[in-house]
Order: sequence, then C-alpha cells, then structure tokens
Amino acid sequence: MTFGTNYCLGFGTAVGRSVEFIDALHTPTASQERITVIELFGRNSGETALISGYLAGADRVLISEVPFDIDRLAALVMADKAANPSNYAIVVVSEGAQMAGGGTIEAGEPDAYGHRRLGGIGETLGQALKQRTGQGIVNQSLAYLMRAGPPVALDRMVASAFGTMAVQSLEAGEAGLMMALRDGNYETVPVETCIQGEKRVDVEELYDADAYRPIIRTVRGKPMYLY
Repeated sequence: MTFGTNYCLGFGTAVGRSVEFIDALHTPTASQERITVIELFGRNSGETALISGYLAGADRVLISEVPFDIDRLAALVMADKAANPSNYAIVVVSEGAQMAGGGTIEAGEPDAYGHRRLGGIGETLGQALKQRTGQGIVNQSLAYLMRAGPPVALDRMVASAFGTMAVQSLEAGEAGLMMALRDGNYETVPVETCIQGEKRVDVEELYDADAYRPIIRTVRGKPMYLY
C-alpha cells in the first residue's frame, strides 16, 4: 500500500481474488495429500500474502520482510501435514520473500525504475521442500490472476469517492493533493506524502517470525486491513 493512506485502490480485489484461489486449491491439495506452494505478488511488502494467507487458512505464510530458514520451514510444514486429517499443507509466499542467506529471485531486463521482474521463489521453494521432505509438491503462481476480473464493491466505492473528491478539489482551486483514506475517513493529503515513508508489514504486531505465520496480536485501534 501507498504511504499516507490506509487503503489503496485494488487491494481489496487482490486479496479477495487470492483468498478465492487459495480456498480452491485446498481441494486438489487434499485429494492428492500434497504440499501446495502458492506465490503471490509482493516485491517489498508481504501484506497481500499475509492477509490472504490468514483469511484463507494457509498453514504457513512467507513474507518479503522476514527471510526464512528452509529447514525449519520444512519441519513445520511436515508437522502441519501430519496434523491435518486430510494429510496436506498449504504455504503462501510473497514473490519478494528470501531464503536465509539468499536473495530475491529476479529475471529479465530492468524497467524504468531499475526493477527486474520478480517471480520464481515459489518454484524454488517447492523444489527445496521436495528435497527435504520427499513429499509431492503443487506449485501455483497466482500473479496477474490476483488483479483479474471486475473489482470488488469496496474498490468501486473507494474509486468513485476518490474521483469525486479529486474533481471537487480541482473545482475549489486546490492542487498537489493525493486522495486518501485515513482513520476511516476520506481525506486529501499533500501529494508528496506518498514518498515520505514506506508501508511494510508490522512484523512485531502481525507476524510470528519463528513460526512463519500471521499472528494478529491486537485489532483495536488498527485500520481496516490492519496496517
């Protein structure tokens, strides 16, 4: 999400699509008694993976902010699989997640900002888990499926409100503003606000860095999507 607002257009749709597909993948994973690794977008922030995995009941969620130890993860996932009556496990991973001692997986030519395309951690993780556990692995990258299809009602509502607010600001002679949602209210903030900080997962509040899974320690006082 963009710094300066509690909500960005498209986030609700991306999370909703991700949850839908993760939910659907429980069935084939269970029928084959395998481990499924699902890769989601998230170059620098694991918030989409964190919230999607949390809502869809993934066993483990790997985020961009916390490097993971593959041996510890393998042990945890095997314990998850054994504890599941249907003998399967689901792992969700941000595309920017890194194995401890490794780096992000990039490919292709740099874009105008110097970023190369991310993607491939899911496949690499799946292979590493198979080597360590001997289990069958299902790999699925959701990629642009997260953004496909019509937007959810929340995104339509926010887009309409942002558009209305932008036109009203221009009519009032105001410029240099960014439309935002703050503390549950529609507001405008100086446009440079978005580059004055970075939005990252609050690991201390929202993530168990030893167990590699979401842990929502408190909700009171937090915004709708918790950060």
